[in-house]
Amino acid sequence: MRKILAVSLLPALAGVAFAQVNTGELRFQITDSAGLGLKSTIEVSSLGNQFRTTLETDDLGRTVAPRLSYGAYNVTIRHTGFASVSKTLEVRSAVPAVYTVKLAVAPVATVVNVGDEATLVDLGRPSSVMQIGSTEIEQRVTSLPGRSVQDLVNSQPGWLYEGNAVLHPRGSEYQTQFVIDGIPLTDNRSPSFGPEIEADDLDSMSIYTAGIPAEYGRKMGGVVELNTKRNLNPGPHGELSISGGSYDSLQGYGQIQDTWDKNTLGFTASGSMSAHYLNPVVPENYTNRGTTGDFSVRYDRDVTPSDRLVLYVRHELSRFEIPNEMVQQQAGQLQTGGNFETIGTASYQHTFSPDSIGMLSGMVRDNAKDLYSNENSTPMIAFQHNDFREGYVKGTFSFHHGIQEIKAGLESDTTFLHENFNYTVTDPTRFDDSTPRTLSFLGQRPDLEESAFVEDMIRLGKWTVSAGLRYDHYQLLLNQFAFSPRISVGRSIPSLKMVLHGSYDRVFQTPSFENILISSSPQIDELNDDFLRLPVRPSRGNYYEGGMTEGFSDRLRMDVNFYRRDVSNYADDDQLLNTGVSYPIAFRKAVIYGAEGKLELVRLGKLTGYVSYSYMVGNVWYPVTGGLFLGDDADVATSQLNGHFPDSQDQRNTVRTRFQYQLTKRLWAASGLSYGSGLPFEFDGDPSDALAQYGPAVISRINFDRGRILPLLSVNATLGADVYSSDKIKMRLQADGDNLNGRLNVIDFGGLFSGNAIGPGRSFALRLSTSF
Repeated sequence: MRKILAVSLLPALAGVAFAQVNTGELRFQITDSAGLGLKSTIEVSSLGNQFRTTLETDDLGRTVAPRLSYGAYNVTIRHTGFASVSKTLEVRSAVPAVYTVKLAVAPVATVVNVGDEATLVDLGRPSSVMQIGSTEIEQRVTSLPGRSVQDLVNSQPGWLYEGNAVLHPRGSEYQTQFVIDGIPLTDNRSPSFGPEIEADDLDSMSIYTAGIPAEYGRKMGGVVELNTKRNLNPGPHGELSISGGSYDSLQGYGQIQDTWDKNTLGFTASGSMSAHYLNPVVPENYTNRGTTGDFSVRYDRDVTPSDRLVLYVRHELSRFEIPNEMVQQQAGQLQTGGNFETIGTASYQHTFSPDSIGMLSGMVRDNAKDLYSNENSTPMIAFQHNDFREGYVKGTFSFHHGIQEIKAGLESDTTFLHENFNYTVTDPTRFDDSTPRTLSFLGQRPDLEESAFVEDMIRLGKWTVSAGLRYDHYQLLLNQFAFSPRISVGRSIPSLKMVLHGSYDRVFQTPSFENILISSSPQIDELNDDFLRLPVRPSRGNYYEGGMTEGFSDRLRMDVNFYRRDVSNYADDDQLLNTGVSYPIAFRKAVIYGAEGKLELVRLGKLTGYVSYSYMVGNVWYPVTGGLFLGDDADVATSQLNGHFPDSQDQRNTVRTRFQYQLTKRLWAASGLSYGSGLPFEFDGDPSDALAQYGPAVISRINFDRGRILPLLSVNATLGADVYSSDKIKMRLQADGDNLNGRLNVIDFGGLFSGNAIGPGRSFALRLSTSF
C-alpha cells in the first residue's frame, strides 16, 4: 500500500481567528486510506516567524492552527501505527485553508522529511516585520510589574524607552498603538498612563515600523500586534506562574481554558506588587510602590460551519505612588496615581465562500486615570480625575482572487473625554507672581474618528506587492481628513535565500488626547500673563524604508533596514507647570533617519541568540505649531521661528544582544546586554543647583557641555531548568539577574520637577511556571 498525501483547498469549516492583518489559518482533516478520521498529533513550526505549536485532532481527525502570520510553515503529522508525514505549507491568505491528509500504515510507507530551511526567510514578504514567538516570550528576562510587554518590544531594533517604560519607535512621541486580537488601542499604554496586558497572556507578537498595512492608522509611529493565548486542543488546559525578587516584587498569573464540542471558554487572572513600579528621579527610589490586577474571560463558539462568535471581557487596574525628588521627600509629599480599565469586545465572522470572508467587530471601553496629592506636596497640591468611554466598530471583507489577496474595511471610533483637574500652590517661590494660587478645571468633549481602507497583496512570481489606500477623518478640537497611500514591494532571490524590499507609507497621526482639553482651554490663560495657545493639528508624514533579509542555511538570518521619516506638525509633549500633567504640543517638522540591523542565530548546535544595532538621527524644526506655552516658554515659542534641535529620542547608537546555550536536556543559560549612547536633554538651571538636588551620583552621568546623558549599559543573565516534564504537566524554574554591572543608568534628565528617570539597579528575580 502506498502512503497518499492529498492536499486540497476546501471551504472553511469555520471562520479564522479574529486577529491581525497579515494572518491566516490552517485547518486539518486527518484520515486513513479509507477516509476514516484519525486522532493525530500535528506539529506546526516556522523559524522565521518564531512559531512552534503542537495540536491534537479530535476523534474525527480535525483541528485548526489559528492566527498564523503569513509565511512558510513546516507541518509534521503523526499517528501511532501510521507513517508520519512532513510537508512545508505556506499561509498567504486571510481565507482559511483546509488540508485533508491521508495516512498509510507504517510498514510500507516512505517517510518524507522536510527541514526547516524553507521557513527561515519568508520569500513572499514585501516589507520588514519583527516577530516575537512563544519561546522568546516564555524565556524572557523577568520584568518589573506593568512593563513585561514593553520590555519585549524594547528589545527590538528601532525602539527606545523614555521614563516609565514609554515606548518610542524611530523617534516618535506617543505614537504607538497596540492591537490586541485585532482591536486597536491608541492611547499611551505605559505603566504610568494605563495598565498593560501581561506577556504571560500572549502567544506571539508582530511589530511594524514600516510597510504598515493600510488597515492601521491614527497612531503610526509603530504598530504592535498582540496575539493572546488560545489552546484549541480538546479538554481543559491551564497555566500558573509566580515570580518574586528585588524591590519586594511579587507577581502571579493564572489561566484556565476548556474546549468542548464547538465551544472554548477561558479565564485569566494576574496581580503584582513592587517597590519599583515607576522609574525614580533619584537613586534613593523614594515613594515608588505599586500594585496591579487583571481579570479576563473569553468565549468562542463555532455557531455554524461558516460562522464564529468571540466574546471577550477584561478588567485591569493599577495603583502606584509617584516617585519623589529630594525636596519633595523632605517636605513629606505623597502623590498617588491609579489607572482603571474595563474592555468588552465582540466579533462575528462569516465565511461566504472558499475565497471570501467577512468580519464585524466592536469594542466598548471605560478608562480612568487618577492623581492625588497629600497636604505636604510641593510645589503644589494637585488632583486629577480623567476618564473616557470609547466605542469602536470595524467591518472588513477579504477575498482571494488568483494572485491577489484583497481586503477592504470601515471603522469608527468615538471617545467621550472627561477631564477634572485642580491644584493649590504650596511653594509660591517656584512660580511667577501672576500665577494663580488655585485652579479648578472641568471639561468634556467627544473625539470622533472614522476611516476606510482597501489593500491588495499581489504575488507575481518572485515579486510581491502590497498596495493600499486609507481615508481618515478626525474631529476633536479641529476637523480634518486625509488620504494615505501605502505601498511595499519585495523581490525574492531564492538561490540566496534573500528578499530585497522597499516601502513608502503616507501617515496621518492624530494628537494624543491626554489632557488636550485643559491645555486648549482659555481658562488656562490665567496661569501666566505671557502665554501662547495653539490648536494641535494631526501630524502628516512620509515614511521611507529599504532593506533586505537573508538566510544562511537554517542557522542564521540577517535583517538590515535603512529608513527616513519626514513629518510635519511633529508631535511632542510638555508639562503643565510643576504638576507632572502632560499634554500634546507640536513643531513645524521633524526629519528622522537611520539604519537598523539584526543578526539572529536560529540554531548552532546548542546555541541560539541575536545581536542588533540601531543608528538614529532625529532633528525637530521650529516654530511651534500647536500646544500650550507659558512664561519663558511662550517667549521662546513666539520668538524662535527658525533653526532646529535634537529630537528628544535622538539616541544615536543602540546595541542589544542575548544568547542562550542548552547546557543539558533540561538546563539552559542565557546572557545579554543593552547599550545606549544616551539621550539629549535641556537644562536651564545652574549645574550646582542640580548637584544639590540630585547628588553627585546622578550628575556624574550627565554631560552638561554636550547636553547629553552619558551612555547606558545593562548586562543580564538567566539560568533556567525544566524541573518536571510529562505529557500533561510541564514545570519550569528560571532565575534572572538584570543590570549585573551595577551602573547607574540615567534615562532622562531635565531639571527640577521635570520627570527625570533612572533605570533599575542591580536586581534579581525567580520565576516558576507550570502548564497543564
